[in-house]
Amino acid sequence: MKITLLGTGDAVGTPKIGCSCPACMDAHAGGKSRRLRFSILVESEGRRVLIDTSPDLRWQLLKKGISHIDGVIWTHPHYDHYAGFGDFHRIQNSVNVYGLKDTLDYILNYLSFMKPVRHDVSLYTSFVLIGLDVTLLEVTHPPLSESAGLVITDGKSKVVITGDTSKDIPEKSRKLMLEPDLLIADAIIPPVGNIPKHMNSREAMELADELKAKKVVLTHLSHMFPPHDESVKEWPLGYDGMEFEF
Repeated sequence: MKITLLGTGDAVGTPKIGCSCPACMDAHAGGKSRRLRFSILVESEGRRVLIDTSPDLRWQLLKKGISHIDGVIWTHPHYDHYAGFGDFHRIQNSVNVYGLKDTLDYILNYLSFMKPVRHDVSLYTSFVLIGLDVTLLEVTHPPLSESAGLVITDGKSKVVITGDTSKDIPEKSRKLMLEPDLLIADAIIPPVGNIPKHMNSREAMELADELKAKKVVLTHLSHMFPPHDESVKEWPLGYDGMEFEF
């Protein structure tokens, strides 16, 4: 199993339009503060699945040399997590898409012209995709009524992706998230403020400690962090193109 962080940015990405903060200036200069919007690539048995389809998906796939994927899992219906699916237009037909019912209802109302193959998934019910066992978990991302994190395992290694969430993750989900080999955690800002629908970096690291994660990487990051090379001295921030193999 191979995991690639295609995009580690929040909804606006870094650099933010019109901003000249230190992180945005580092991004303009080509530093690792440059962050496309959120997507994760999961590879196994020579096949590929995307976790969310960033508005920057076209560029993410071109950078990786990918012209075909075997499925998409959508965590929730916010535009920065699904809007790039349209980039498969005239590239790939009948893409298999997976998600919770309300999530798919919302997204496919917008993307129905793509004629994807719909697969409704229930929370806490595992399914097999590209030889991996996948389970969607309930997380809390107000004002949405439903939003999902994921547990992915190949039978030996366990990867947990929190998805977009506040720190108020249900206990049932936390139990299934325990002791991951890798925790990919939402951490939109450093611990200098509070955004109720996301974790900050302190809350994400507290979650990693609680779950006894062997390794943690923070993602869905805003330009409010200091430049990447400075930030990683304090927090394990991910960067676009970062890879993990198990």
